[in-house]
Amino acid sequence: MSFQPVTACVLLIGNELLSGRTQDANLAHLATTLNEVGVSVREARVIPDDPKVIIETLNSVRARFDYVFTTGGIGPTHDDITAECVAEAFAVPLVMNEEIAETIRGYAKVRGMSDTVLAASLRMARVPEGARLLPTDVGAPGFAIDNVHVMAGIPAVMQSMISKLAPTLKGARPVRSRSVGAYLGESTIADALTALQNRFNDVDLGSYPFNDEGRYGTTLVARGTDEARLDAVLEALRQLIIDHGAEPLARS
Repeated sequence: MSFQPVTACVLLIGNELLSGRTQDANLAHLATTLNEVGVSVREARVIPDDPKVIIETLNSVRARFDYVFTTGGIGPTHDDITAECVAEAFAVPLVMNEEIAETIRGYAKVRGMSDTVLAASLRMARVPEGARLLPTDVGAPGFAIDNVHVMAGIPAVMQSMISKLAPTLKGARPVRSRSVGAYLGESTIADALTALQNRFNDVDLGSYPFNDEGRYGTTLVARGTDEARLDAVLEALRQLIIDHGAEPLARS
């Protein structure tokens, strides 16, 4: 019986990411967390705070993947436009969610926010009509509509959201990996690795160069969902290394 993966696309939204001013700290955490519940991130894009780009990209990827996750653009400032864009993509109005609004008003009282700051903060309570909330222990909630999940760009807030969301997702089998290294150049084992990939075409094989105190080598990594199959590939990789006159090394 063939294995049907559950796929995801991540959209990292923000001019600051494209300018280099801010380095993304969300993708690796998202991909790792989602994999543990059997959702495989197959594509990730960094896009600007541009309504046309956000809407067109969102409509494209939500039709192609089981899940879409966005980060960024749901804060209180003028360039936080993700909520508006998602509403337009789904052709629904943007509405004030009173549950989020009350939470923000509560923060305002505790922190002594001015009316001006409160008004700006209430931008974070706007969601597309019909959206469901994504709870978080840090900051204001995100939201989801259909298969699109809209989360904060601030890593601590995003991580809180995905920790609560991930167990509710309908995934498949998680992807696992096996690794082995050797002091061999990639070009030395390229043909043998290609032949091995053709033999185990249900497993993804990759090679990654490393430099260990001046000694160059390659780490070979096998990824798949069948643990027994991965063990068989690992043994084949170890034999490949031995056949090329090197010693297999433990690598992660």
